[in-house]
Amino acid sequence: MLDTQAYERLHLHLNPVVWELLLSKEKTSFNAEWQYLFAAVPVIFLLQIAISEWIWKKQRKLSRKRIGKPATIVFFLCFVSSHLVYIWADAFFYNPITSQKANFPLSYPMTAKSFMEKHGLLDKDEYLERLEQNGEASEVVNYPLEPLKFDGRGKKYNVLMVMVDNLRSDMLTEEVMPMTYQFAKNNQNFINHYSASNNSYGVFGLFYGLPSSYSASIKSQDTPPLFISTMNERDYSMAAFGNQRFSDTAFYEEIFAKIDTANSDQNQNNPDQNAVLQWTQWINQSPNQPWFSYIELSEVEQFEETPTVLPRFKTDSKAPFEKLIAQYKSASFSADQKVENILSQLESKQLLDNTIVVITSNHGTEFNETKNNSWGSNSNFSRYQLQVPMMIHWPGKAPELYQHKTSHLDFSATIMQDLFQSSSNPYDYGSGKNLFNASSRPWILAGDSDNIALITDDTTTVVDEFGNYKVYDKNYQRNNNAKPKLSIVLQGLSELKRFYRQSD
Repeated sequence: MLDTQAYERLHLHLNPVVWELLLSKEKTSFNAEWQYLFAAVPVIFLLQIAISEWIWKKQRKLSRKRIGKPATIVFFLCFVSSHLVYIWADAFFYNPITSQKANFPLSYPMTAKSFMEKHGLLDKDEYLERLEQNGEASEVVNYPLEPLKFDGRGKKYNVLMVMVDNLRSDMLTEEVMPMTYQFAKNNQNFINHYSASNNSYGVFGLFYGLPSSYSASIKSQDTPPLFISTMNERDYSMAAFGNQRFSDTAFYEEIFAKIDTANSDQNQNNPDQNAVLQWTQWINQSPNQPWFSYIELSEVEQFEETPTVLPRFKTDSKAPFEKLIAQYKSASFSADQKVENILSQLESKQLLDNTIVVITSNHGTEFNETKNNSWGSNSNFSRYQLQVPMMIHWPGKAPELYQHKTSHLDFSATIMQDLFQSSSNPYDYGSGKNLFNASSRPWILAGDSDNIALITDDTTTVVDEFGNYKVYDKNYQRNNNAKPKLSIVLQGLSELKRFYRQSD
């Protein structure tokens, strides 16, 4: 009973977090509902006593009927047949059966693809073709939850997004990135902004407004981002410029399916410069219609191996991490020059008055500031790896410094509301809210395919796929005695499943 209720509400079976919710003294609607289940426990217990008493009295008569062996055979045949049916369903992608696995706790149905292939019961090439078509997701994402509504045709602004890979927020200084710093100062600067992930899936959150846990299902459904679909319907000219990631990163194919992509040659000395050049040529040839362009700069991400970065920042320290930081700052300064080139092109062509310009990053990086032997990205959910710059030039908006917590998950809602005049509730098509909505929020959601991180002003709570949790302070030092605020954890877990619909 407890497990079915937990799965109905959270899409989670009984695990440490669910037990904490069950036994917590926090007053939540979920906790209150569970209390009613305990009222049924005495009734069930009395029913068990009554049945056991009846069986005890009838034991001699029942033993004469010899029902044990037939019942055992029936249950054994059911057990074997259920596994055989699942083996077939798994090999031939029959979702009405395979999707049931998630509904039963401790269910480990058998698969035998190798055995079937060895005995000629399964064609490997045909299976791989079906795998590519169907993907591995067994759940369908309702994206959006309700059909979108619009108050009008929206504004005809161009949109330029500059993605500086691996750029953490504290690089946005007058010393390291002077041009980008001035741009932020003269426009809308969100100084408390977080990526949706500590790896490249931050781009997924930026475009879709959904946590990265939905990415596998989105990929299997070939679902494009809503604001890209809206641009396509409104005859935007669209193009993306960057490196080989457009073809290598799994979910990029869905994001850029309707966008012309131009990959920089990785053998060239300066692929980022080449990407900017290609974008400039595209702008010069752009037809007289609104356009969307995406430029991905990878110089900062490859700061250790990029030969074109001049050592602007040097250190006499023999400590390896000091040299790494100096290289990283030099690469950030070099990226700043590319940003200056891009903005100069817009200014010379007098496009800033009708172009939304967004400068941000997919995730940050760490140089072991947390003292947990964490380097680079994708190793923890500290602010060093999640907090990134977010600057927007929006025509008609005055420069402003925003200090409220914002997320990559907010960008899609902002574009849909303020550019395309969508009257739909952002809750129906994403997990974020409008960036310019300065109302306080208790937590920010980030994560990857296996973990989620719920970030508040003072703590970061990380919950893994098995429901185990760890609580860290604001400096990302683990507090072994701390308990998570379960109402926040409940909201976060619900957000990871809110857009799912079980396959029919």
